[in-house]
Amino acid sequence: MELVDSLLKGDRRALARLITIVENGDAAVPSILTAIYPKLGRAYVVGVTGPPGAGKSTLADNVIEIWRGRKYAVGAVLIDPSSPFSGGAILGDRIRMQRHSLDEGVYIRSLGSRGSHGGLSRYTRQVVQLLDAFGMDRILIETVGVGQTELDVMEVADTTVVIMGPESGDTIQTMKAGLMEIADIFVVNKADREGASRMAAEISAMIEIREYGDEWRPPVLLCQANKAIGVEELDNAISQHRGYLEEHDLRESHRRALRRNELIELIARYFRGKVLNSADAGALEPYFKRVENLEISPYEAAELILQSDILEIVLNSR
Repeated sequence: MELVDSLLKGDRRALARLITIVENGDAAVPSILTAIYPKLGRAYVVGVTGPPGAGKSTLADNVIEIWRGRKYAVGAVLIDPSSPFSGGAILGDRIRMQRHSLDEGVYIRSLGSRGSHGGLSRYTRQVVQLLDAFGMDRILIETVGVGQTELDVMEVADTTVVIMGPESGDTIQTMKAGLMEIADIFVVNKADREGASRMAAEISAMIEIREYGDEWRPPVLLCQANKAIGVEELDNAISQHRGYLEEHDLRESHRRALRRNELIELIARYFRGKVLNSADAGALEPYFKRVENLEISPYEAAELILQSDILEIVLNSR
């Protein structure tokens, strides 16, 4: 709790140590997160996602530069592929943001994906909460290069930016697959390359098909991140989306839904742990055996377990 007190007073070393504790899955994590919970809700969280090679890091770096020009305190959570040897982040994205490394108003942390699906680390939400409690005004999450169905960033961010490159493939197929459906803002990066305008037009055409009514209509922006072209327009679009959420009271309702989902995840994890521990003790072993031997289906086994007294025994076991 001394570290938590130091964190709330703006101690960067305490922040770093607490993030490490969270990443290591320490038993103190629930107490830490409970202690900072009343301090959450200040930071605005922007998620940047998209396929590998789209230029997410360069664009994110330029957005951070704009935010710092406005004196915002910025936290950046960069999800990198994990080392197959140590399990840690390879740190490619952090290397590309070297110009912010000495800025006291920016805190950059790389997290290894460690095999997690969805483009994030399993600890991303908790790290964002620590940065929020620390006092950050803006938090940027950059996902590892994602596939079409890895959509976890929308469960953490207030605004989700999907960045595509001219080489990203069939836009319409990508839209059908899901990644495009989570975007609050579309960015076609590398606008100087052949095919960028065509891709932007295809995305705009897909947006036209849907009836938005009073809902937020995602803009489609062309950017050239390596020359910081179009970055101001992206920041303006982020501000406009935030204004829309607040005007329609959607930001707080979205965050309430995220808190609810977090509770459901914790409960599900608790039940799963109880079931696995009980399985070790043999309480559920007869059901596992019957399913393994194709005597009953998993659905039948689950129904039998729920109707019996075994579930109560499992939940009360220590």
